[in-house]
Amino acid sequence: MLTVPDVAAQMGIGVIGVRTLIKERRLLAVQRGNAEMVLADQLDGDQPVKHLYGVLMLLKDAGYNDEETLSWLTTEDTSLPGTPLQALRADRSREIKRRAQALAF
Repeated sequence: MLTVPDVAAQMGIGVIGVRTLIKERRLLAVQRGNAEMVLADQLDGDQPVKHLYGVLMLLKDAGYNDEETLSWLTTEDTSLPGTPLQALRADRSREIKRRAQALAF
């Protein structure tokens, strides 16, 4: 988990830029104590993982809160294999989007 300033440094943008990405649901942040934290695996170098935005929006539409979304993204799934976030990083976004979309029904 990275703090918002750590994410800003890694992405080469300011803290305000990171907060904008969080507000737009291009990155997911959760509260840990007094700090807003971002899972490092959401980043691919200095960019959010490709297709993360779409999955975050689908999960929000399915009624998931930020903690539930983080749990879903990071829970091991033997049918993938790995976690949904690992599958996104491996460019298997269609399957992950399909599964996230199915949660709304």
